[in-house]
Amino acid sequence: MEISALRAFVEVAERASFSAAAEALYLTQPAVSKRVAQLEAELGTRLFDRIGRRIALTGSGAALLPRARRLINDALELKRLVVDLSGEVGGRLVMGTSHHIGLHRLPAALKRFTEQFPAVELDIRFMDSEAACRAVEVGDLELAIVTLPPTQPSALRMQVIWHDPLAFMVGRDHPLAGRDTLTLPELLRYPAVLPGTTTYTRGILESAVHEAGVEIHVAMATNYLETLHMLVATGLGWSLLPATVLDGAVHALRVEGMELSRELGAVTHRKRSLSNAARKMIDTCLSTA
Repeated sequence: MEISALRAFVEVAERASFSAAAEALYLTQPAVSKRVAQLEAELGTRLFDRIGRRIALTGSGAALLPRARRLINDALELKRLVVDLSGEVGGRLVMGTSHHIGLHRLPAALKRFTEQFPAVELDIRFMDSEAACRAVEVGDLELAIVTLPPTQPSALRMQVIWHDPLAFMVGRDHPLAGRDTLTLPELLRYPAVLPGTTTYTRGILESAVHEAGVEIHVAMATNYLETLHMLVATGLGWSLLPATVLDGAVHALRVEGMELSRELGAVTHRKRSLSNAARKMIDTCLSTA
């Protein structure tokens, strides 16, 4: 059973698409289809039901998926161990990060890292911080550079890299734009545009508001912080966003008793030894913070 065939199977299963899997693996679609067909022939069972353009895992495919992930991770771990024993910083580093951190925090670190360690093959996957933490937990990612969970999961190791103050803000034409300081009840008379309910940032705000015994009227929600900034600037509501996105299009508000912040940093698995590449990536982020 070839690891390349298992990787093709896993990518197709996760993306529910042969074409998307081919793009992720830098292969042609017929090449991915051939690898999956070879795997099905070797196992003597169908792994996907193909109905028109839609595909779905069969019972056998669903049973194979977690085991295939483990086999792939074990193969990568063996390869990494050989490279690490030589003291080299090379091989493939599979890491996840959020779009916001990728835009505002990582560029300097990535530039320095690629200059210092050109032998490392970076596989960076952009996703919500919550999804990245889950991917580290199940072994799909070696490293995540993300918003850290307010409560540390038992299986994960967290290391703070950046302290990230949060700021209340409104558009320049918002009724509150003339105010610098106000109370929480005054703010909550107006609708908000906020990150989704499952995000760590939303959880920080809701915990603080719950303690105050008031409720938020949410007009719109999205997990893309740059989109939220645009919605605030257009006047659709107030928001709580990283202070790094403050600019001339929005007005910062000071809400009495509400000094909120979050931590950004590295997430790894407690039971997984880190590759030289992952260690150097964390060190580089710390040195450019």
